Amino acid sequence: METADTRGRLRVYLGAAPGVGKTYAMLDEGHRRRDRGTDVVVGYVETHGRRKTIGSLGDLEVVPRARVAYRGTVQEEMDLDAILARRPSVVLVDELAHTNVPGGRHEKRWQDVEALRDAGIEVITTVNIQHLESLNDVTESITGVRQRETVPDAVVRSADQIELVDMSPQSLRRRMAHGNIYAPEKVDAALANYFREGNLTALRELALLWLADRVDEGLERYRDQHDIKGTWATRERIIAAVTGGPESATLMRRAARIASRRAGGEWQALYVTRHDGLSGVAPDRLAALQAKAEDLGGSLHTIVGDDAAEAILEFARAENANQVIIGASRRGRLSALARPGIGERVIAASGDIDVHIVTHDYVRRRGLGPPQRESLLGFRRQISGYLFALIAPLAVSGLLKLTDRFHGLPSEAMVLMAVVVATALIGGLVPAVIAALSSGLLLNLLFTPPLYELTIAEPGNALAIALFVVVGIAVATVVDHSARRSAEARKARAEADALTVLAHSLLNSSDDLAGLLGSACEVFSATGGAILRRGERGSHEVVACVGTAPTGVEATDISTAIDDDTLLVLRGGNHSASERALLNAYAAYAKVMAERQRAARAEAERIRLAEVDRTRTALLAAVSHDLRSPLAVVKASVSSLRSDVVTFSADDEAELLETIESAADRLTALVTNLLDMSRIHTGAVNVTLTEVSLGRAVTYALAPLVGNERITVDVPRDLTVLADAGLLDRVVANIAENALKYTPLGADIRIDGTAIDDSSSGPRAILRISDNGPGVPDHQQEQLFAPFQRFGDVPQKDGVGLGLAVARGLTEAMGGTIATEDTPAGGLTFVLEFPRPPAPVEAAPVEAVPVETGPVEEGR
Repeated sequence: METADTRGRLRVYLGAAPGVGKTYAMLDEGHRRRDRGTDVVVGYVETHGRRKTIGSLGDLEVVPRARVAYRGTVQEEMDLDAILARRPSVVLVDELAHTNVPGGRHEKRWQDVEALRDAGIEVITTVNIQHLESLNDVTESITGVRQRETVPDAVVRSADQIELVDMSPQSLRRRMAHGNIYAPEKVDAALANYFREGNLTALRELALLWLADRVDEGLERYRDQHDIKGTWATRERIIAAVTGGPESATLMRRAARIASRRAGGEWQALYVTRHDGLSGVAPDRLAALQAKAEDLGGSLHTIVGDDAAEAILEFARAENANQVIIGASRRGRLSALARPGIGERVIAASGDIDVHIVTHDYVRRRGLGPPQRESLLGFRRQISGYLFALIAPLAVSGLLKLTDRFHGLPSEAMVLMAVVVATALIGGLVPAVIAALSSGLLLNLLFTPPLYELTIAEPGNALAIALFVVVGIAVATVVDHSARRSAEARKARAEADALTVLAHSLLNSSDDLAGLLGSACEVFSATGGAILRRGERGSHEVVACVGTAPTGVEATDISTAIDDDTLLVLRGGNHSASERALLNAYAAYAKVMAERQRAARAEAERIRLAEVDRTRTALLAAVSHDLRSPLAVVKASVSSLRSDVVTFSADDEAELLETIESAADRLTALVTNLLDMSRIHTGAVNVTLTEVSLGRAVTYALAPLVGNERITVDVPRDLTVLADAGLLDRVVANIAENALKYTPLGADIRIDGTAIDDSSSGPRAILRISDNGPGVPDHQQEQLFAPFQRFGDVPQKDGVGLGLAVARGLTEAMGGTIATEDTPAGGLTFVLEFPRPPAPVEAAPVEAVPVETGPVEEGR
């Protein structure tokens, strides 16, 4: 493997669009290097016939290109082996993203460049921003053109130097208009499409932003290599430290305003949570802060740290931030004097980072602090705790007093301590503190002399009672915290289990909103659920529902927002606010499902529009080519007949008239199929379903076909179908004409009809048109019905390939189906299926119909 010292350097000239001057800049650099005595050669330069580019090539040494034979042609590519044999110091290689002609050493030119660098040769190259792999989709959405030739970002990022070749959109369009980029006949189309001013502006911004990120990466590498810990304020980077309280939105708005004062400013919100996880805001509140940060153009980051001030500064220095925003303290003056707040400690240790202390509406206002911690105990259990705290110490003390001859003060204190612990387990911290104070008072009154007085004769007893109260309160605090932690752990595990089930059972499922609601109702024990979309005048539309679903927000027990206009609501039971975090997970998944459905609809619409565009293009091609030939034949024949220069015999005139009639028939068939295809694509096919005798329809359809004597028909006389008589004739004629065209003259064609009765689909009729032709491979049979498809060696004059596409479209419009299968003896069989009327109808006898000739458009 080549080391960093021996591997060749790479210099990239990056442009936002073709024509900005990348190749010119590369050649100019080659001349400068050559004039300084460096061995420089041109490995590959694409001048595109531009005069200035050709002139800039000058007298630089050019390595002859390799000539590669490919599909009957000879293509020129960069000769990698010749360059390696020549081994210059510097080689100029144009168009880094180019795809090589098959047969060379590498598939892509950037792989050739990597091979040159591995050999220790420095490479100077060019590439446009739209050819970077990571930006391929973005540039396609901007320009509407997908670049097939791309280069991995890592190759360009590994360059030792990246130089942006920039030009304003207006200047580039003027260069294009003057003919300095494309040939004159391509200028108008380029200016109206790819080189629109908006496209060029967007591509230019994309190139600048991508290069700015690479500059940031280089700066961070330099700081790491040189162990630079200080802040370099190359751009405004602001950290807004939020607590999750109501003032957080104020801090984030201030950060966004400061960042917007200078171009390129960035801001991030930071929330610090403790390691133990016992203090902090609810997950749904964090989700709301995340959404708010994104709305303001920033992002929210959550880190873990017991010292919030130290964590904030560590994060700010890691992000190379030059400003930190902290909200003014909500603590009282006495508390602030006892211990400095986070703001004061951040200011003391900030160093070269500016710290903003932002005031807000919640500074030192009583009653407006952060919301109280939600009780984990029910109302009844809290009442029971208070009652136990008042009654239990009295009852136990009375019992101890009655049996005081069997024990002393230490035993009595331990028994009452057990009462305090039991109170903490039942009612929590506050009832336990009440029990500790009342137990200490009872110890003083009942068990320490002088009895029944609030005085203590012996100092040791006084100390024991004081310690009892302190230890009782401490134990109650520990027991309460332990109980809370256990309850929170159980609740967190239950939520984690529910989320695991949600991720496992729903993320891999289909986009079924009803299934999502059913799962939510099961988890929350709800009787019904719905997804409501806000309509006009405050009303709500039910998008999906299960069970006894609420039809409005007023009838719900718990709800959460999916987006600005959509809600997920449940009915049944009273749910605490803490359960919203789990419900938010369901709402988030519902949002993902809705976005997937919208994306699927958009993709289906894109495919439909692409197909319509392809059809339109093919129609234009057919009009310009396939219709031109018969028109030319008609015009030439008519001109010959009207000519006074040549006198035609009767036989010659008859032949010319026959030629005119044949060309007119071809025109009629082509135009009819083109119009039918257009009607099918626009859904404008008018269908009138009546009871049609299938045998008679087949007979009428075959009558005009040339060679119909080769077709054997076996369709019951009484077999009737529900179809449009005119459209059915067209379908049978097109398929039969296709079979006649592809079946050898010595082979027969069969048309069979049968009736079937299926309880699931009702009475149906099956029509099989079988030939003994060459057949079609299984994987290509479905392509038969695509518009403008020809198979085999059918001459181009034999239609535009619409016959079978029209047949399928008309069949489906009548409620039927059409498919293909292999003929047992070889060949292809078309299987048509149509509905039959409920009651059989006697078919009239089929009379022989004279056979007339006339072409029908094919589709294979």
